[in-house]
Amino acid sequence: MEEAREAVAHAIGATGGQVIFTSGATEADNLALRAVMATKSRGHLVTSVLEHPAVLETARFLERTGVEVSYIEPDRSGAITARSVRGALRPETALVALMQVNNETGIVTDVSAVSELTREAGVLLFCDAVQGFGSVPVSVVDLGADLLSLSGHKVYGPKGVGTLYLRDGLDLGPILYGGGQERGLRPGTLNTAAIVGMGRAAELASANLMSEPGRLVRLRDRFERAIVEGIPALVIGADAERGPRHSCIHFPGVDGQAFLMNLDLEGVMASLGSACSAGSPGPSHVLTAMGLTEEEARSSVRFSFGSDLTAADIDLAAERVLRAARRSLAD
Repeated sequence: MEEAREAVAHAIGATGGQVIFTSGATEADNLALRAVMATKSRGHLVTSVLEHPAVLETARFLERTGVEVSYIEPDRSGAITARSVRGALRPETALVALMQVNNETGIVTDVSAVSELTREAGVLLFCDAVQGFGSVPVSVVDLGADLLSLSGHKVYGPKGVGTLYLRDGLDLGPILYGGGQERGLRPGTLNTAAIVGMGRAAELASANLMSEPGRLVRLRDRFERAIVEGIPALVIGADAERGPRHSCIHFPGVDGQAFLMNLDLEGVMASLGSACSAGSPGPSHVLTAMGLTEEEARSSVRFSFGSDLTAADIDLAAERVLRAARRSLAD
């Protein structure tokens, strides 16, 4: 486990003593937000409306306990900017919590620019780097994050394991109580096999970081070109900086649920929104926050790009997506 801890730490430019293992990023996100706000005399949290439910639902829980929360709106491109963070900071702000890469659109937040503001204001910065890890550089030094969460399965490691990075000098308490594991911050028996798997996955992700992101960008762009040339469609966030693994495309006039059924018949795996919201009857909170109507959000589909894809796979997928979209329009 200690070798795995060092491997994860090395992958993000940290030291082993700064990495705590959890059951996944959801637990890491909860631990970060709740532990910080419980130990700070200042009671204001800044986050965005685009965050993962693990952050948003924790923020809403904290509101019920008396914490004030500011939810930043994205700009026209769908990005959360340092300027908007600056406008949300108050003298009583204790923590800013933002994701590095959005899990639905792939839009990247300039966390480094935000960290310059938080350092200047004496505010802690938490970064959910789950979607960025393995596809864009994730360095706690370059990002300037005081706390940062990762998930094992997003880099092809086991499910059920994640990590929380903590900058040296942070004095936080646990949100669960029991044994003294993980520096007393995360009590309970550790999942040794999953931790070892995450360590190896982190090593492989680091080794592939020079070549894999560029390859995936080319595949993603190839896919998107084929779609927008074949049917009226709009790539969400096309004007913003995006990570390579996500493509969210709006198909005007297409019923999303019918489209997903037709995609399934074609053997194409996709989703309306993130995997965490699968089965939810409501539209994507990310897309509606970006200005799409509920109807438009329900006809927007997220595609993800993995390491085993080839150009031939992309061409076949685009052909099948177009066929499914036309069939859904006819329905």
